[in-house]
Amino acid sequence: MIEGHVAVVTGAGSGLGAATARHLAGLGAKVACIDLIEDAAAAVAADIGGLALGADVSDAAAVEAAFDRILGTLGVPRVTVSCAGIGTAARILPRDGSLTVGQFERTLRVNLVGTYTVMSIAARAMAAAEPLDRDGARGVIVNTASIAYQDGQIGQAAYSASKGGVASMTLPAARELARFGIRVMTIAPGLFETAMSAGLPDDARADILKAVPFPARMGDANEFARLVQCIVENPMLNGSVIRLDAAVRMPIK
Repeated sequence: MIEGHVAVVTGAGSGLGAATARHLAGLGAKVACIDLIEDAAAAVAADIGGLALGADVSDAAAVEAAFDRILGTLGVPRVTVSCAGIGTAARILPRDGSLTVGQFERTLRVNLVGTYTVMSIAARAMAAAEPLDRDGARGVIVNTASIAYQDGQIGQAAYSASKGGVASMTLPAARELARFGIRVMTIAPGLFETAMSAGLPDDARADILKAVPFPARMGDANEFARLVQCIVENPMLNGSVIRLDAAVRMPIK
């Protein structure tokens, strides 16, 4: 379901998304790279011979327009990987007493509603396609949560809630889309070398790595991409959340 087929990756301009786009292209997929920053998507697409599109995943009209272009240019996507998301840190009750409701809403809008939007539009395209095998498989959707959905730290209420929503909708989505031959899985990555983690001070990074059992390092984005490959290639993986975290459990703060 990879070689010769169309794969869509959101957040493809950097980090986990870029690594996934490159990996799938290396396996012979025709990759559509979607990113809020179109120039970033274009840079990755240029390297892999893919299609670049700029879109805000929280904007349903923009996502629909992107998929319409993919359908018209590359064909029906059989693999969709949602990596687009934002990392936020805000306390429920900051020291200055201000409200952080706006940050909470924006985080859910991008991370949760954006993932749901991409999944819905991708599933609609897949459901209309012909089955690929005797099982009736039509496609695979891989969403991205975070270990924060279970191990959220102080200041991560919004981020954890958004990723918890992604994790929680995995099974009901898989059950609903099963009649169309569409599988849904979620990866909950731990500490990975991405743009989101690049800004960590050295002392904070050292403290975090002390909590990682083995291997005692940050994950490589290519390791995430390889798990995406495994999910796509193994038809029995459906409706579950996989923690990709070297057995780390995040401390309170």
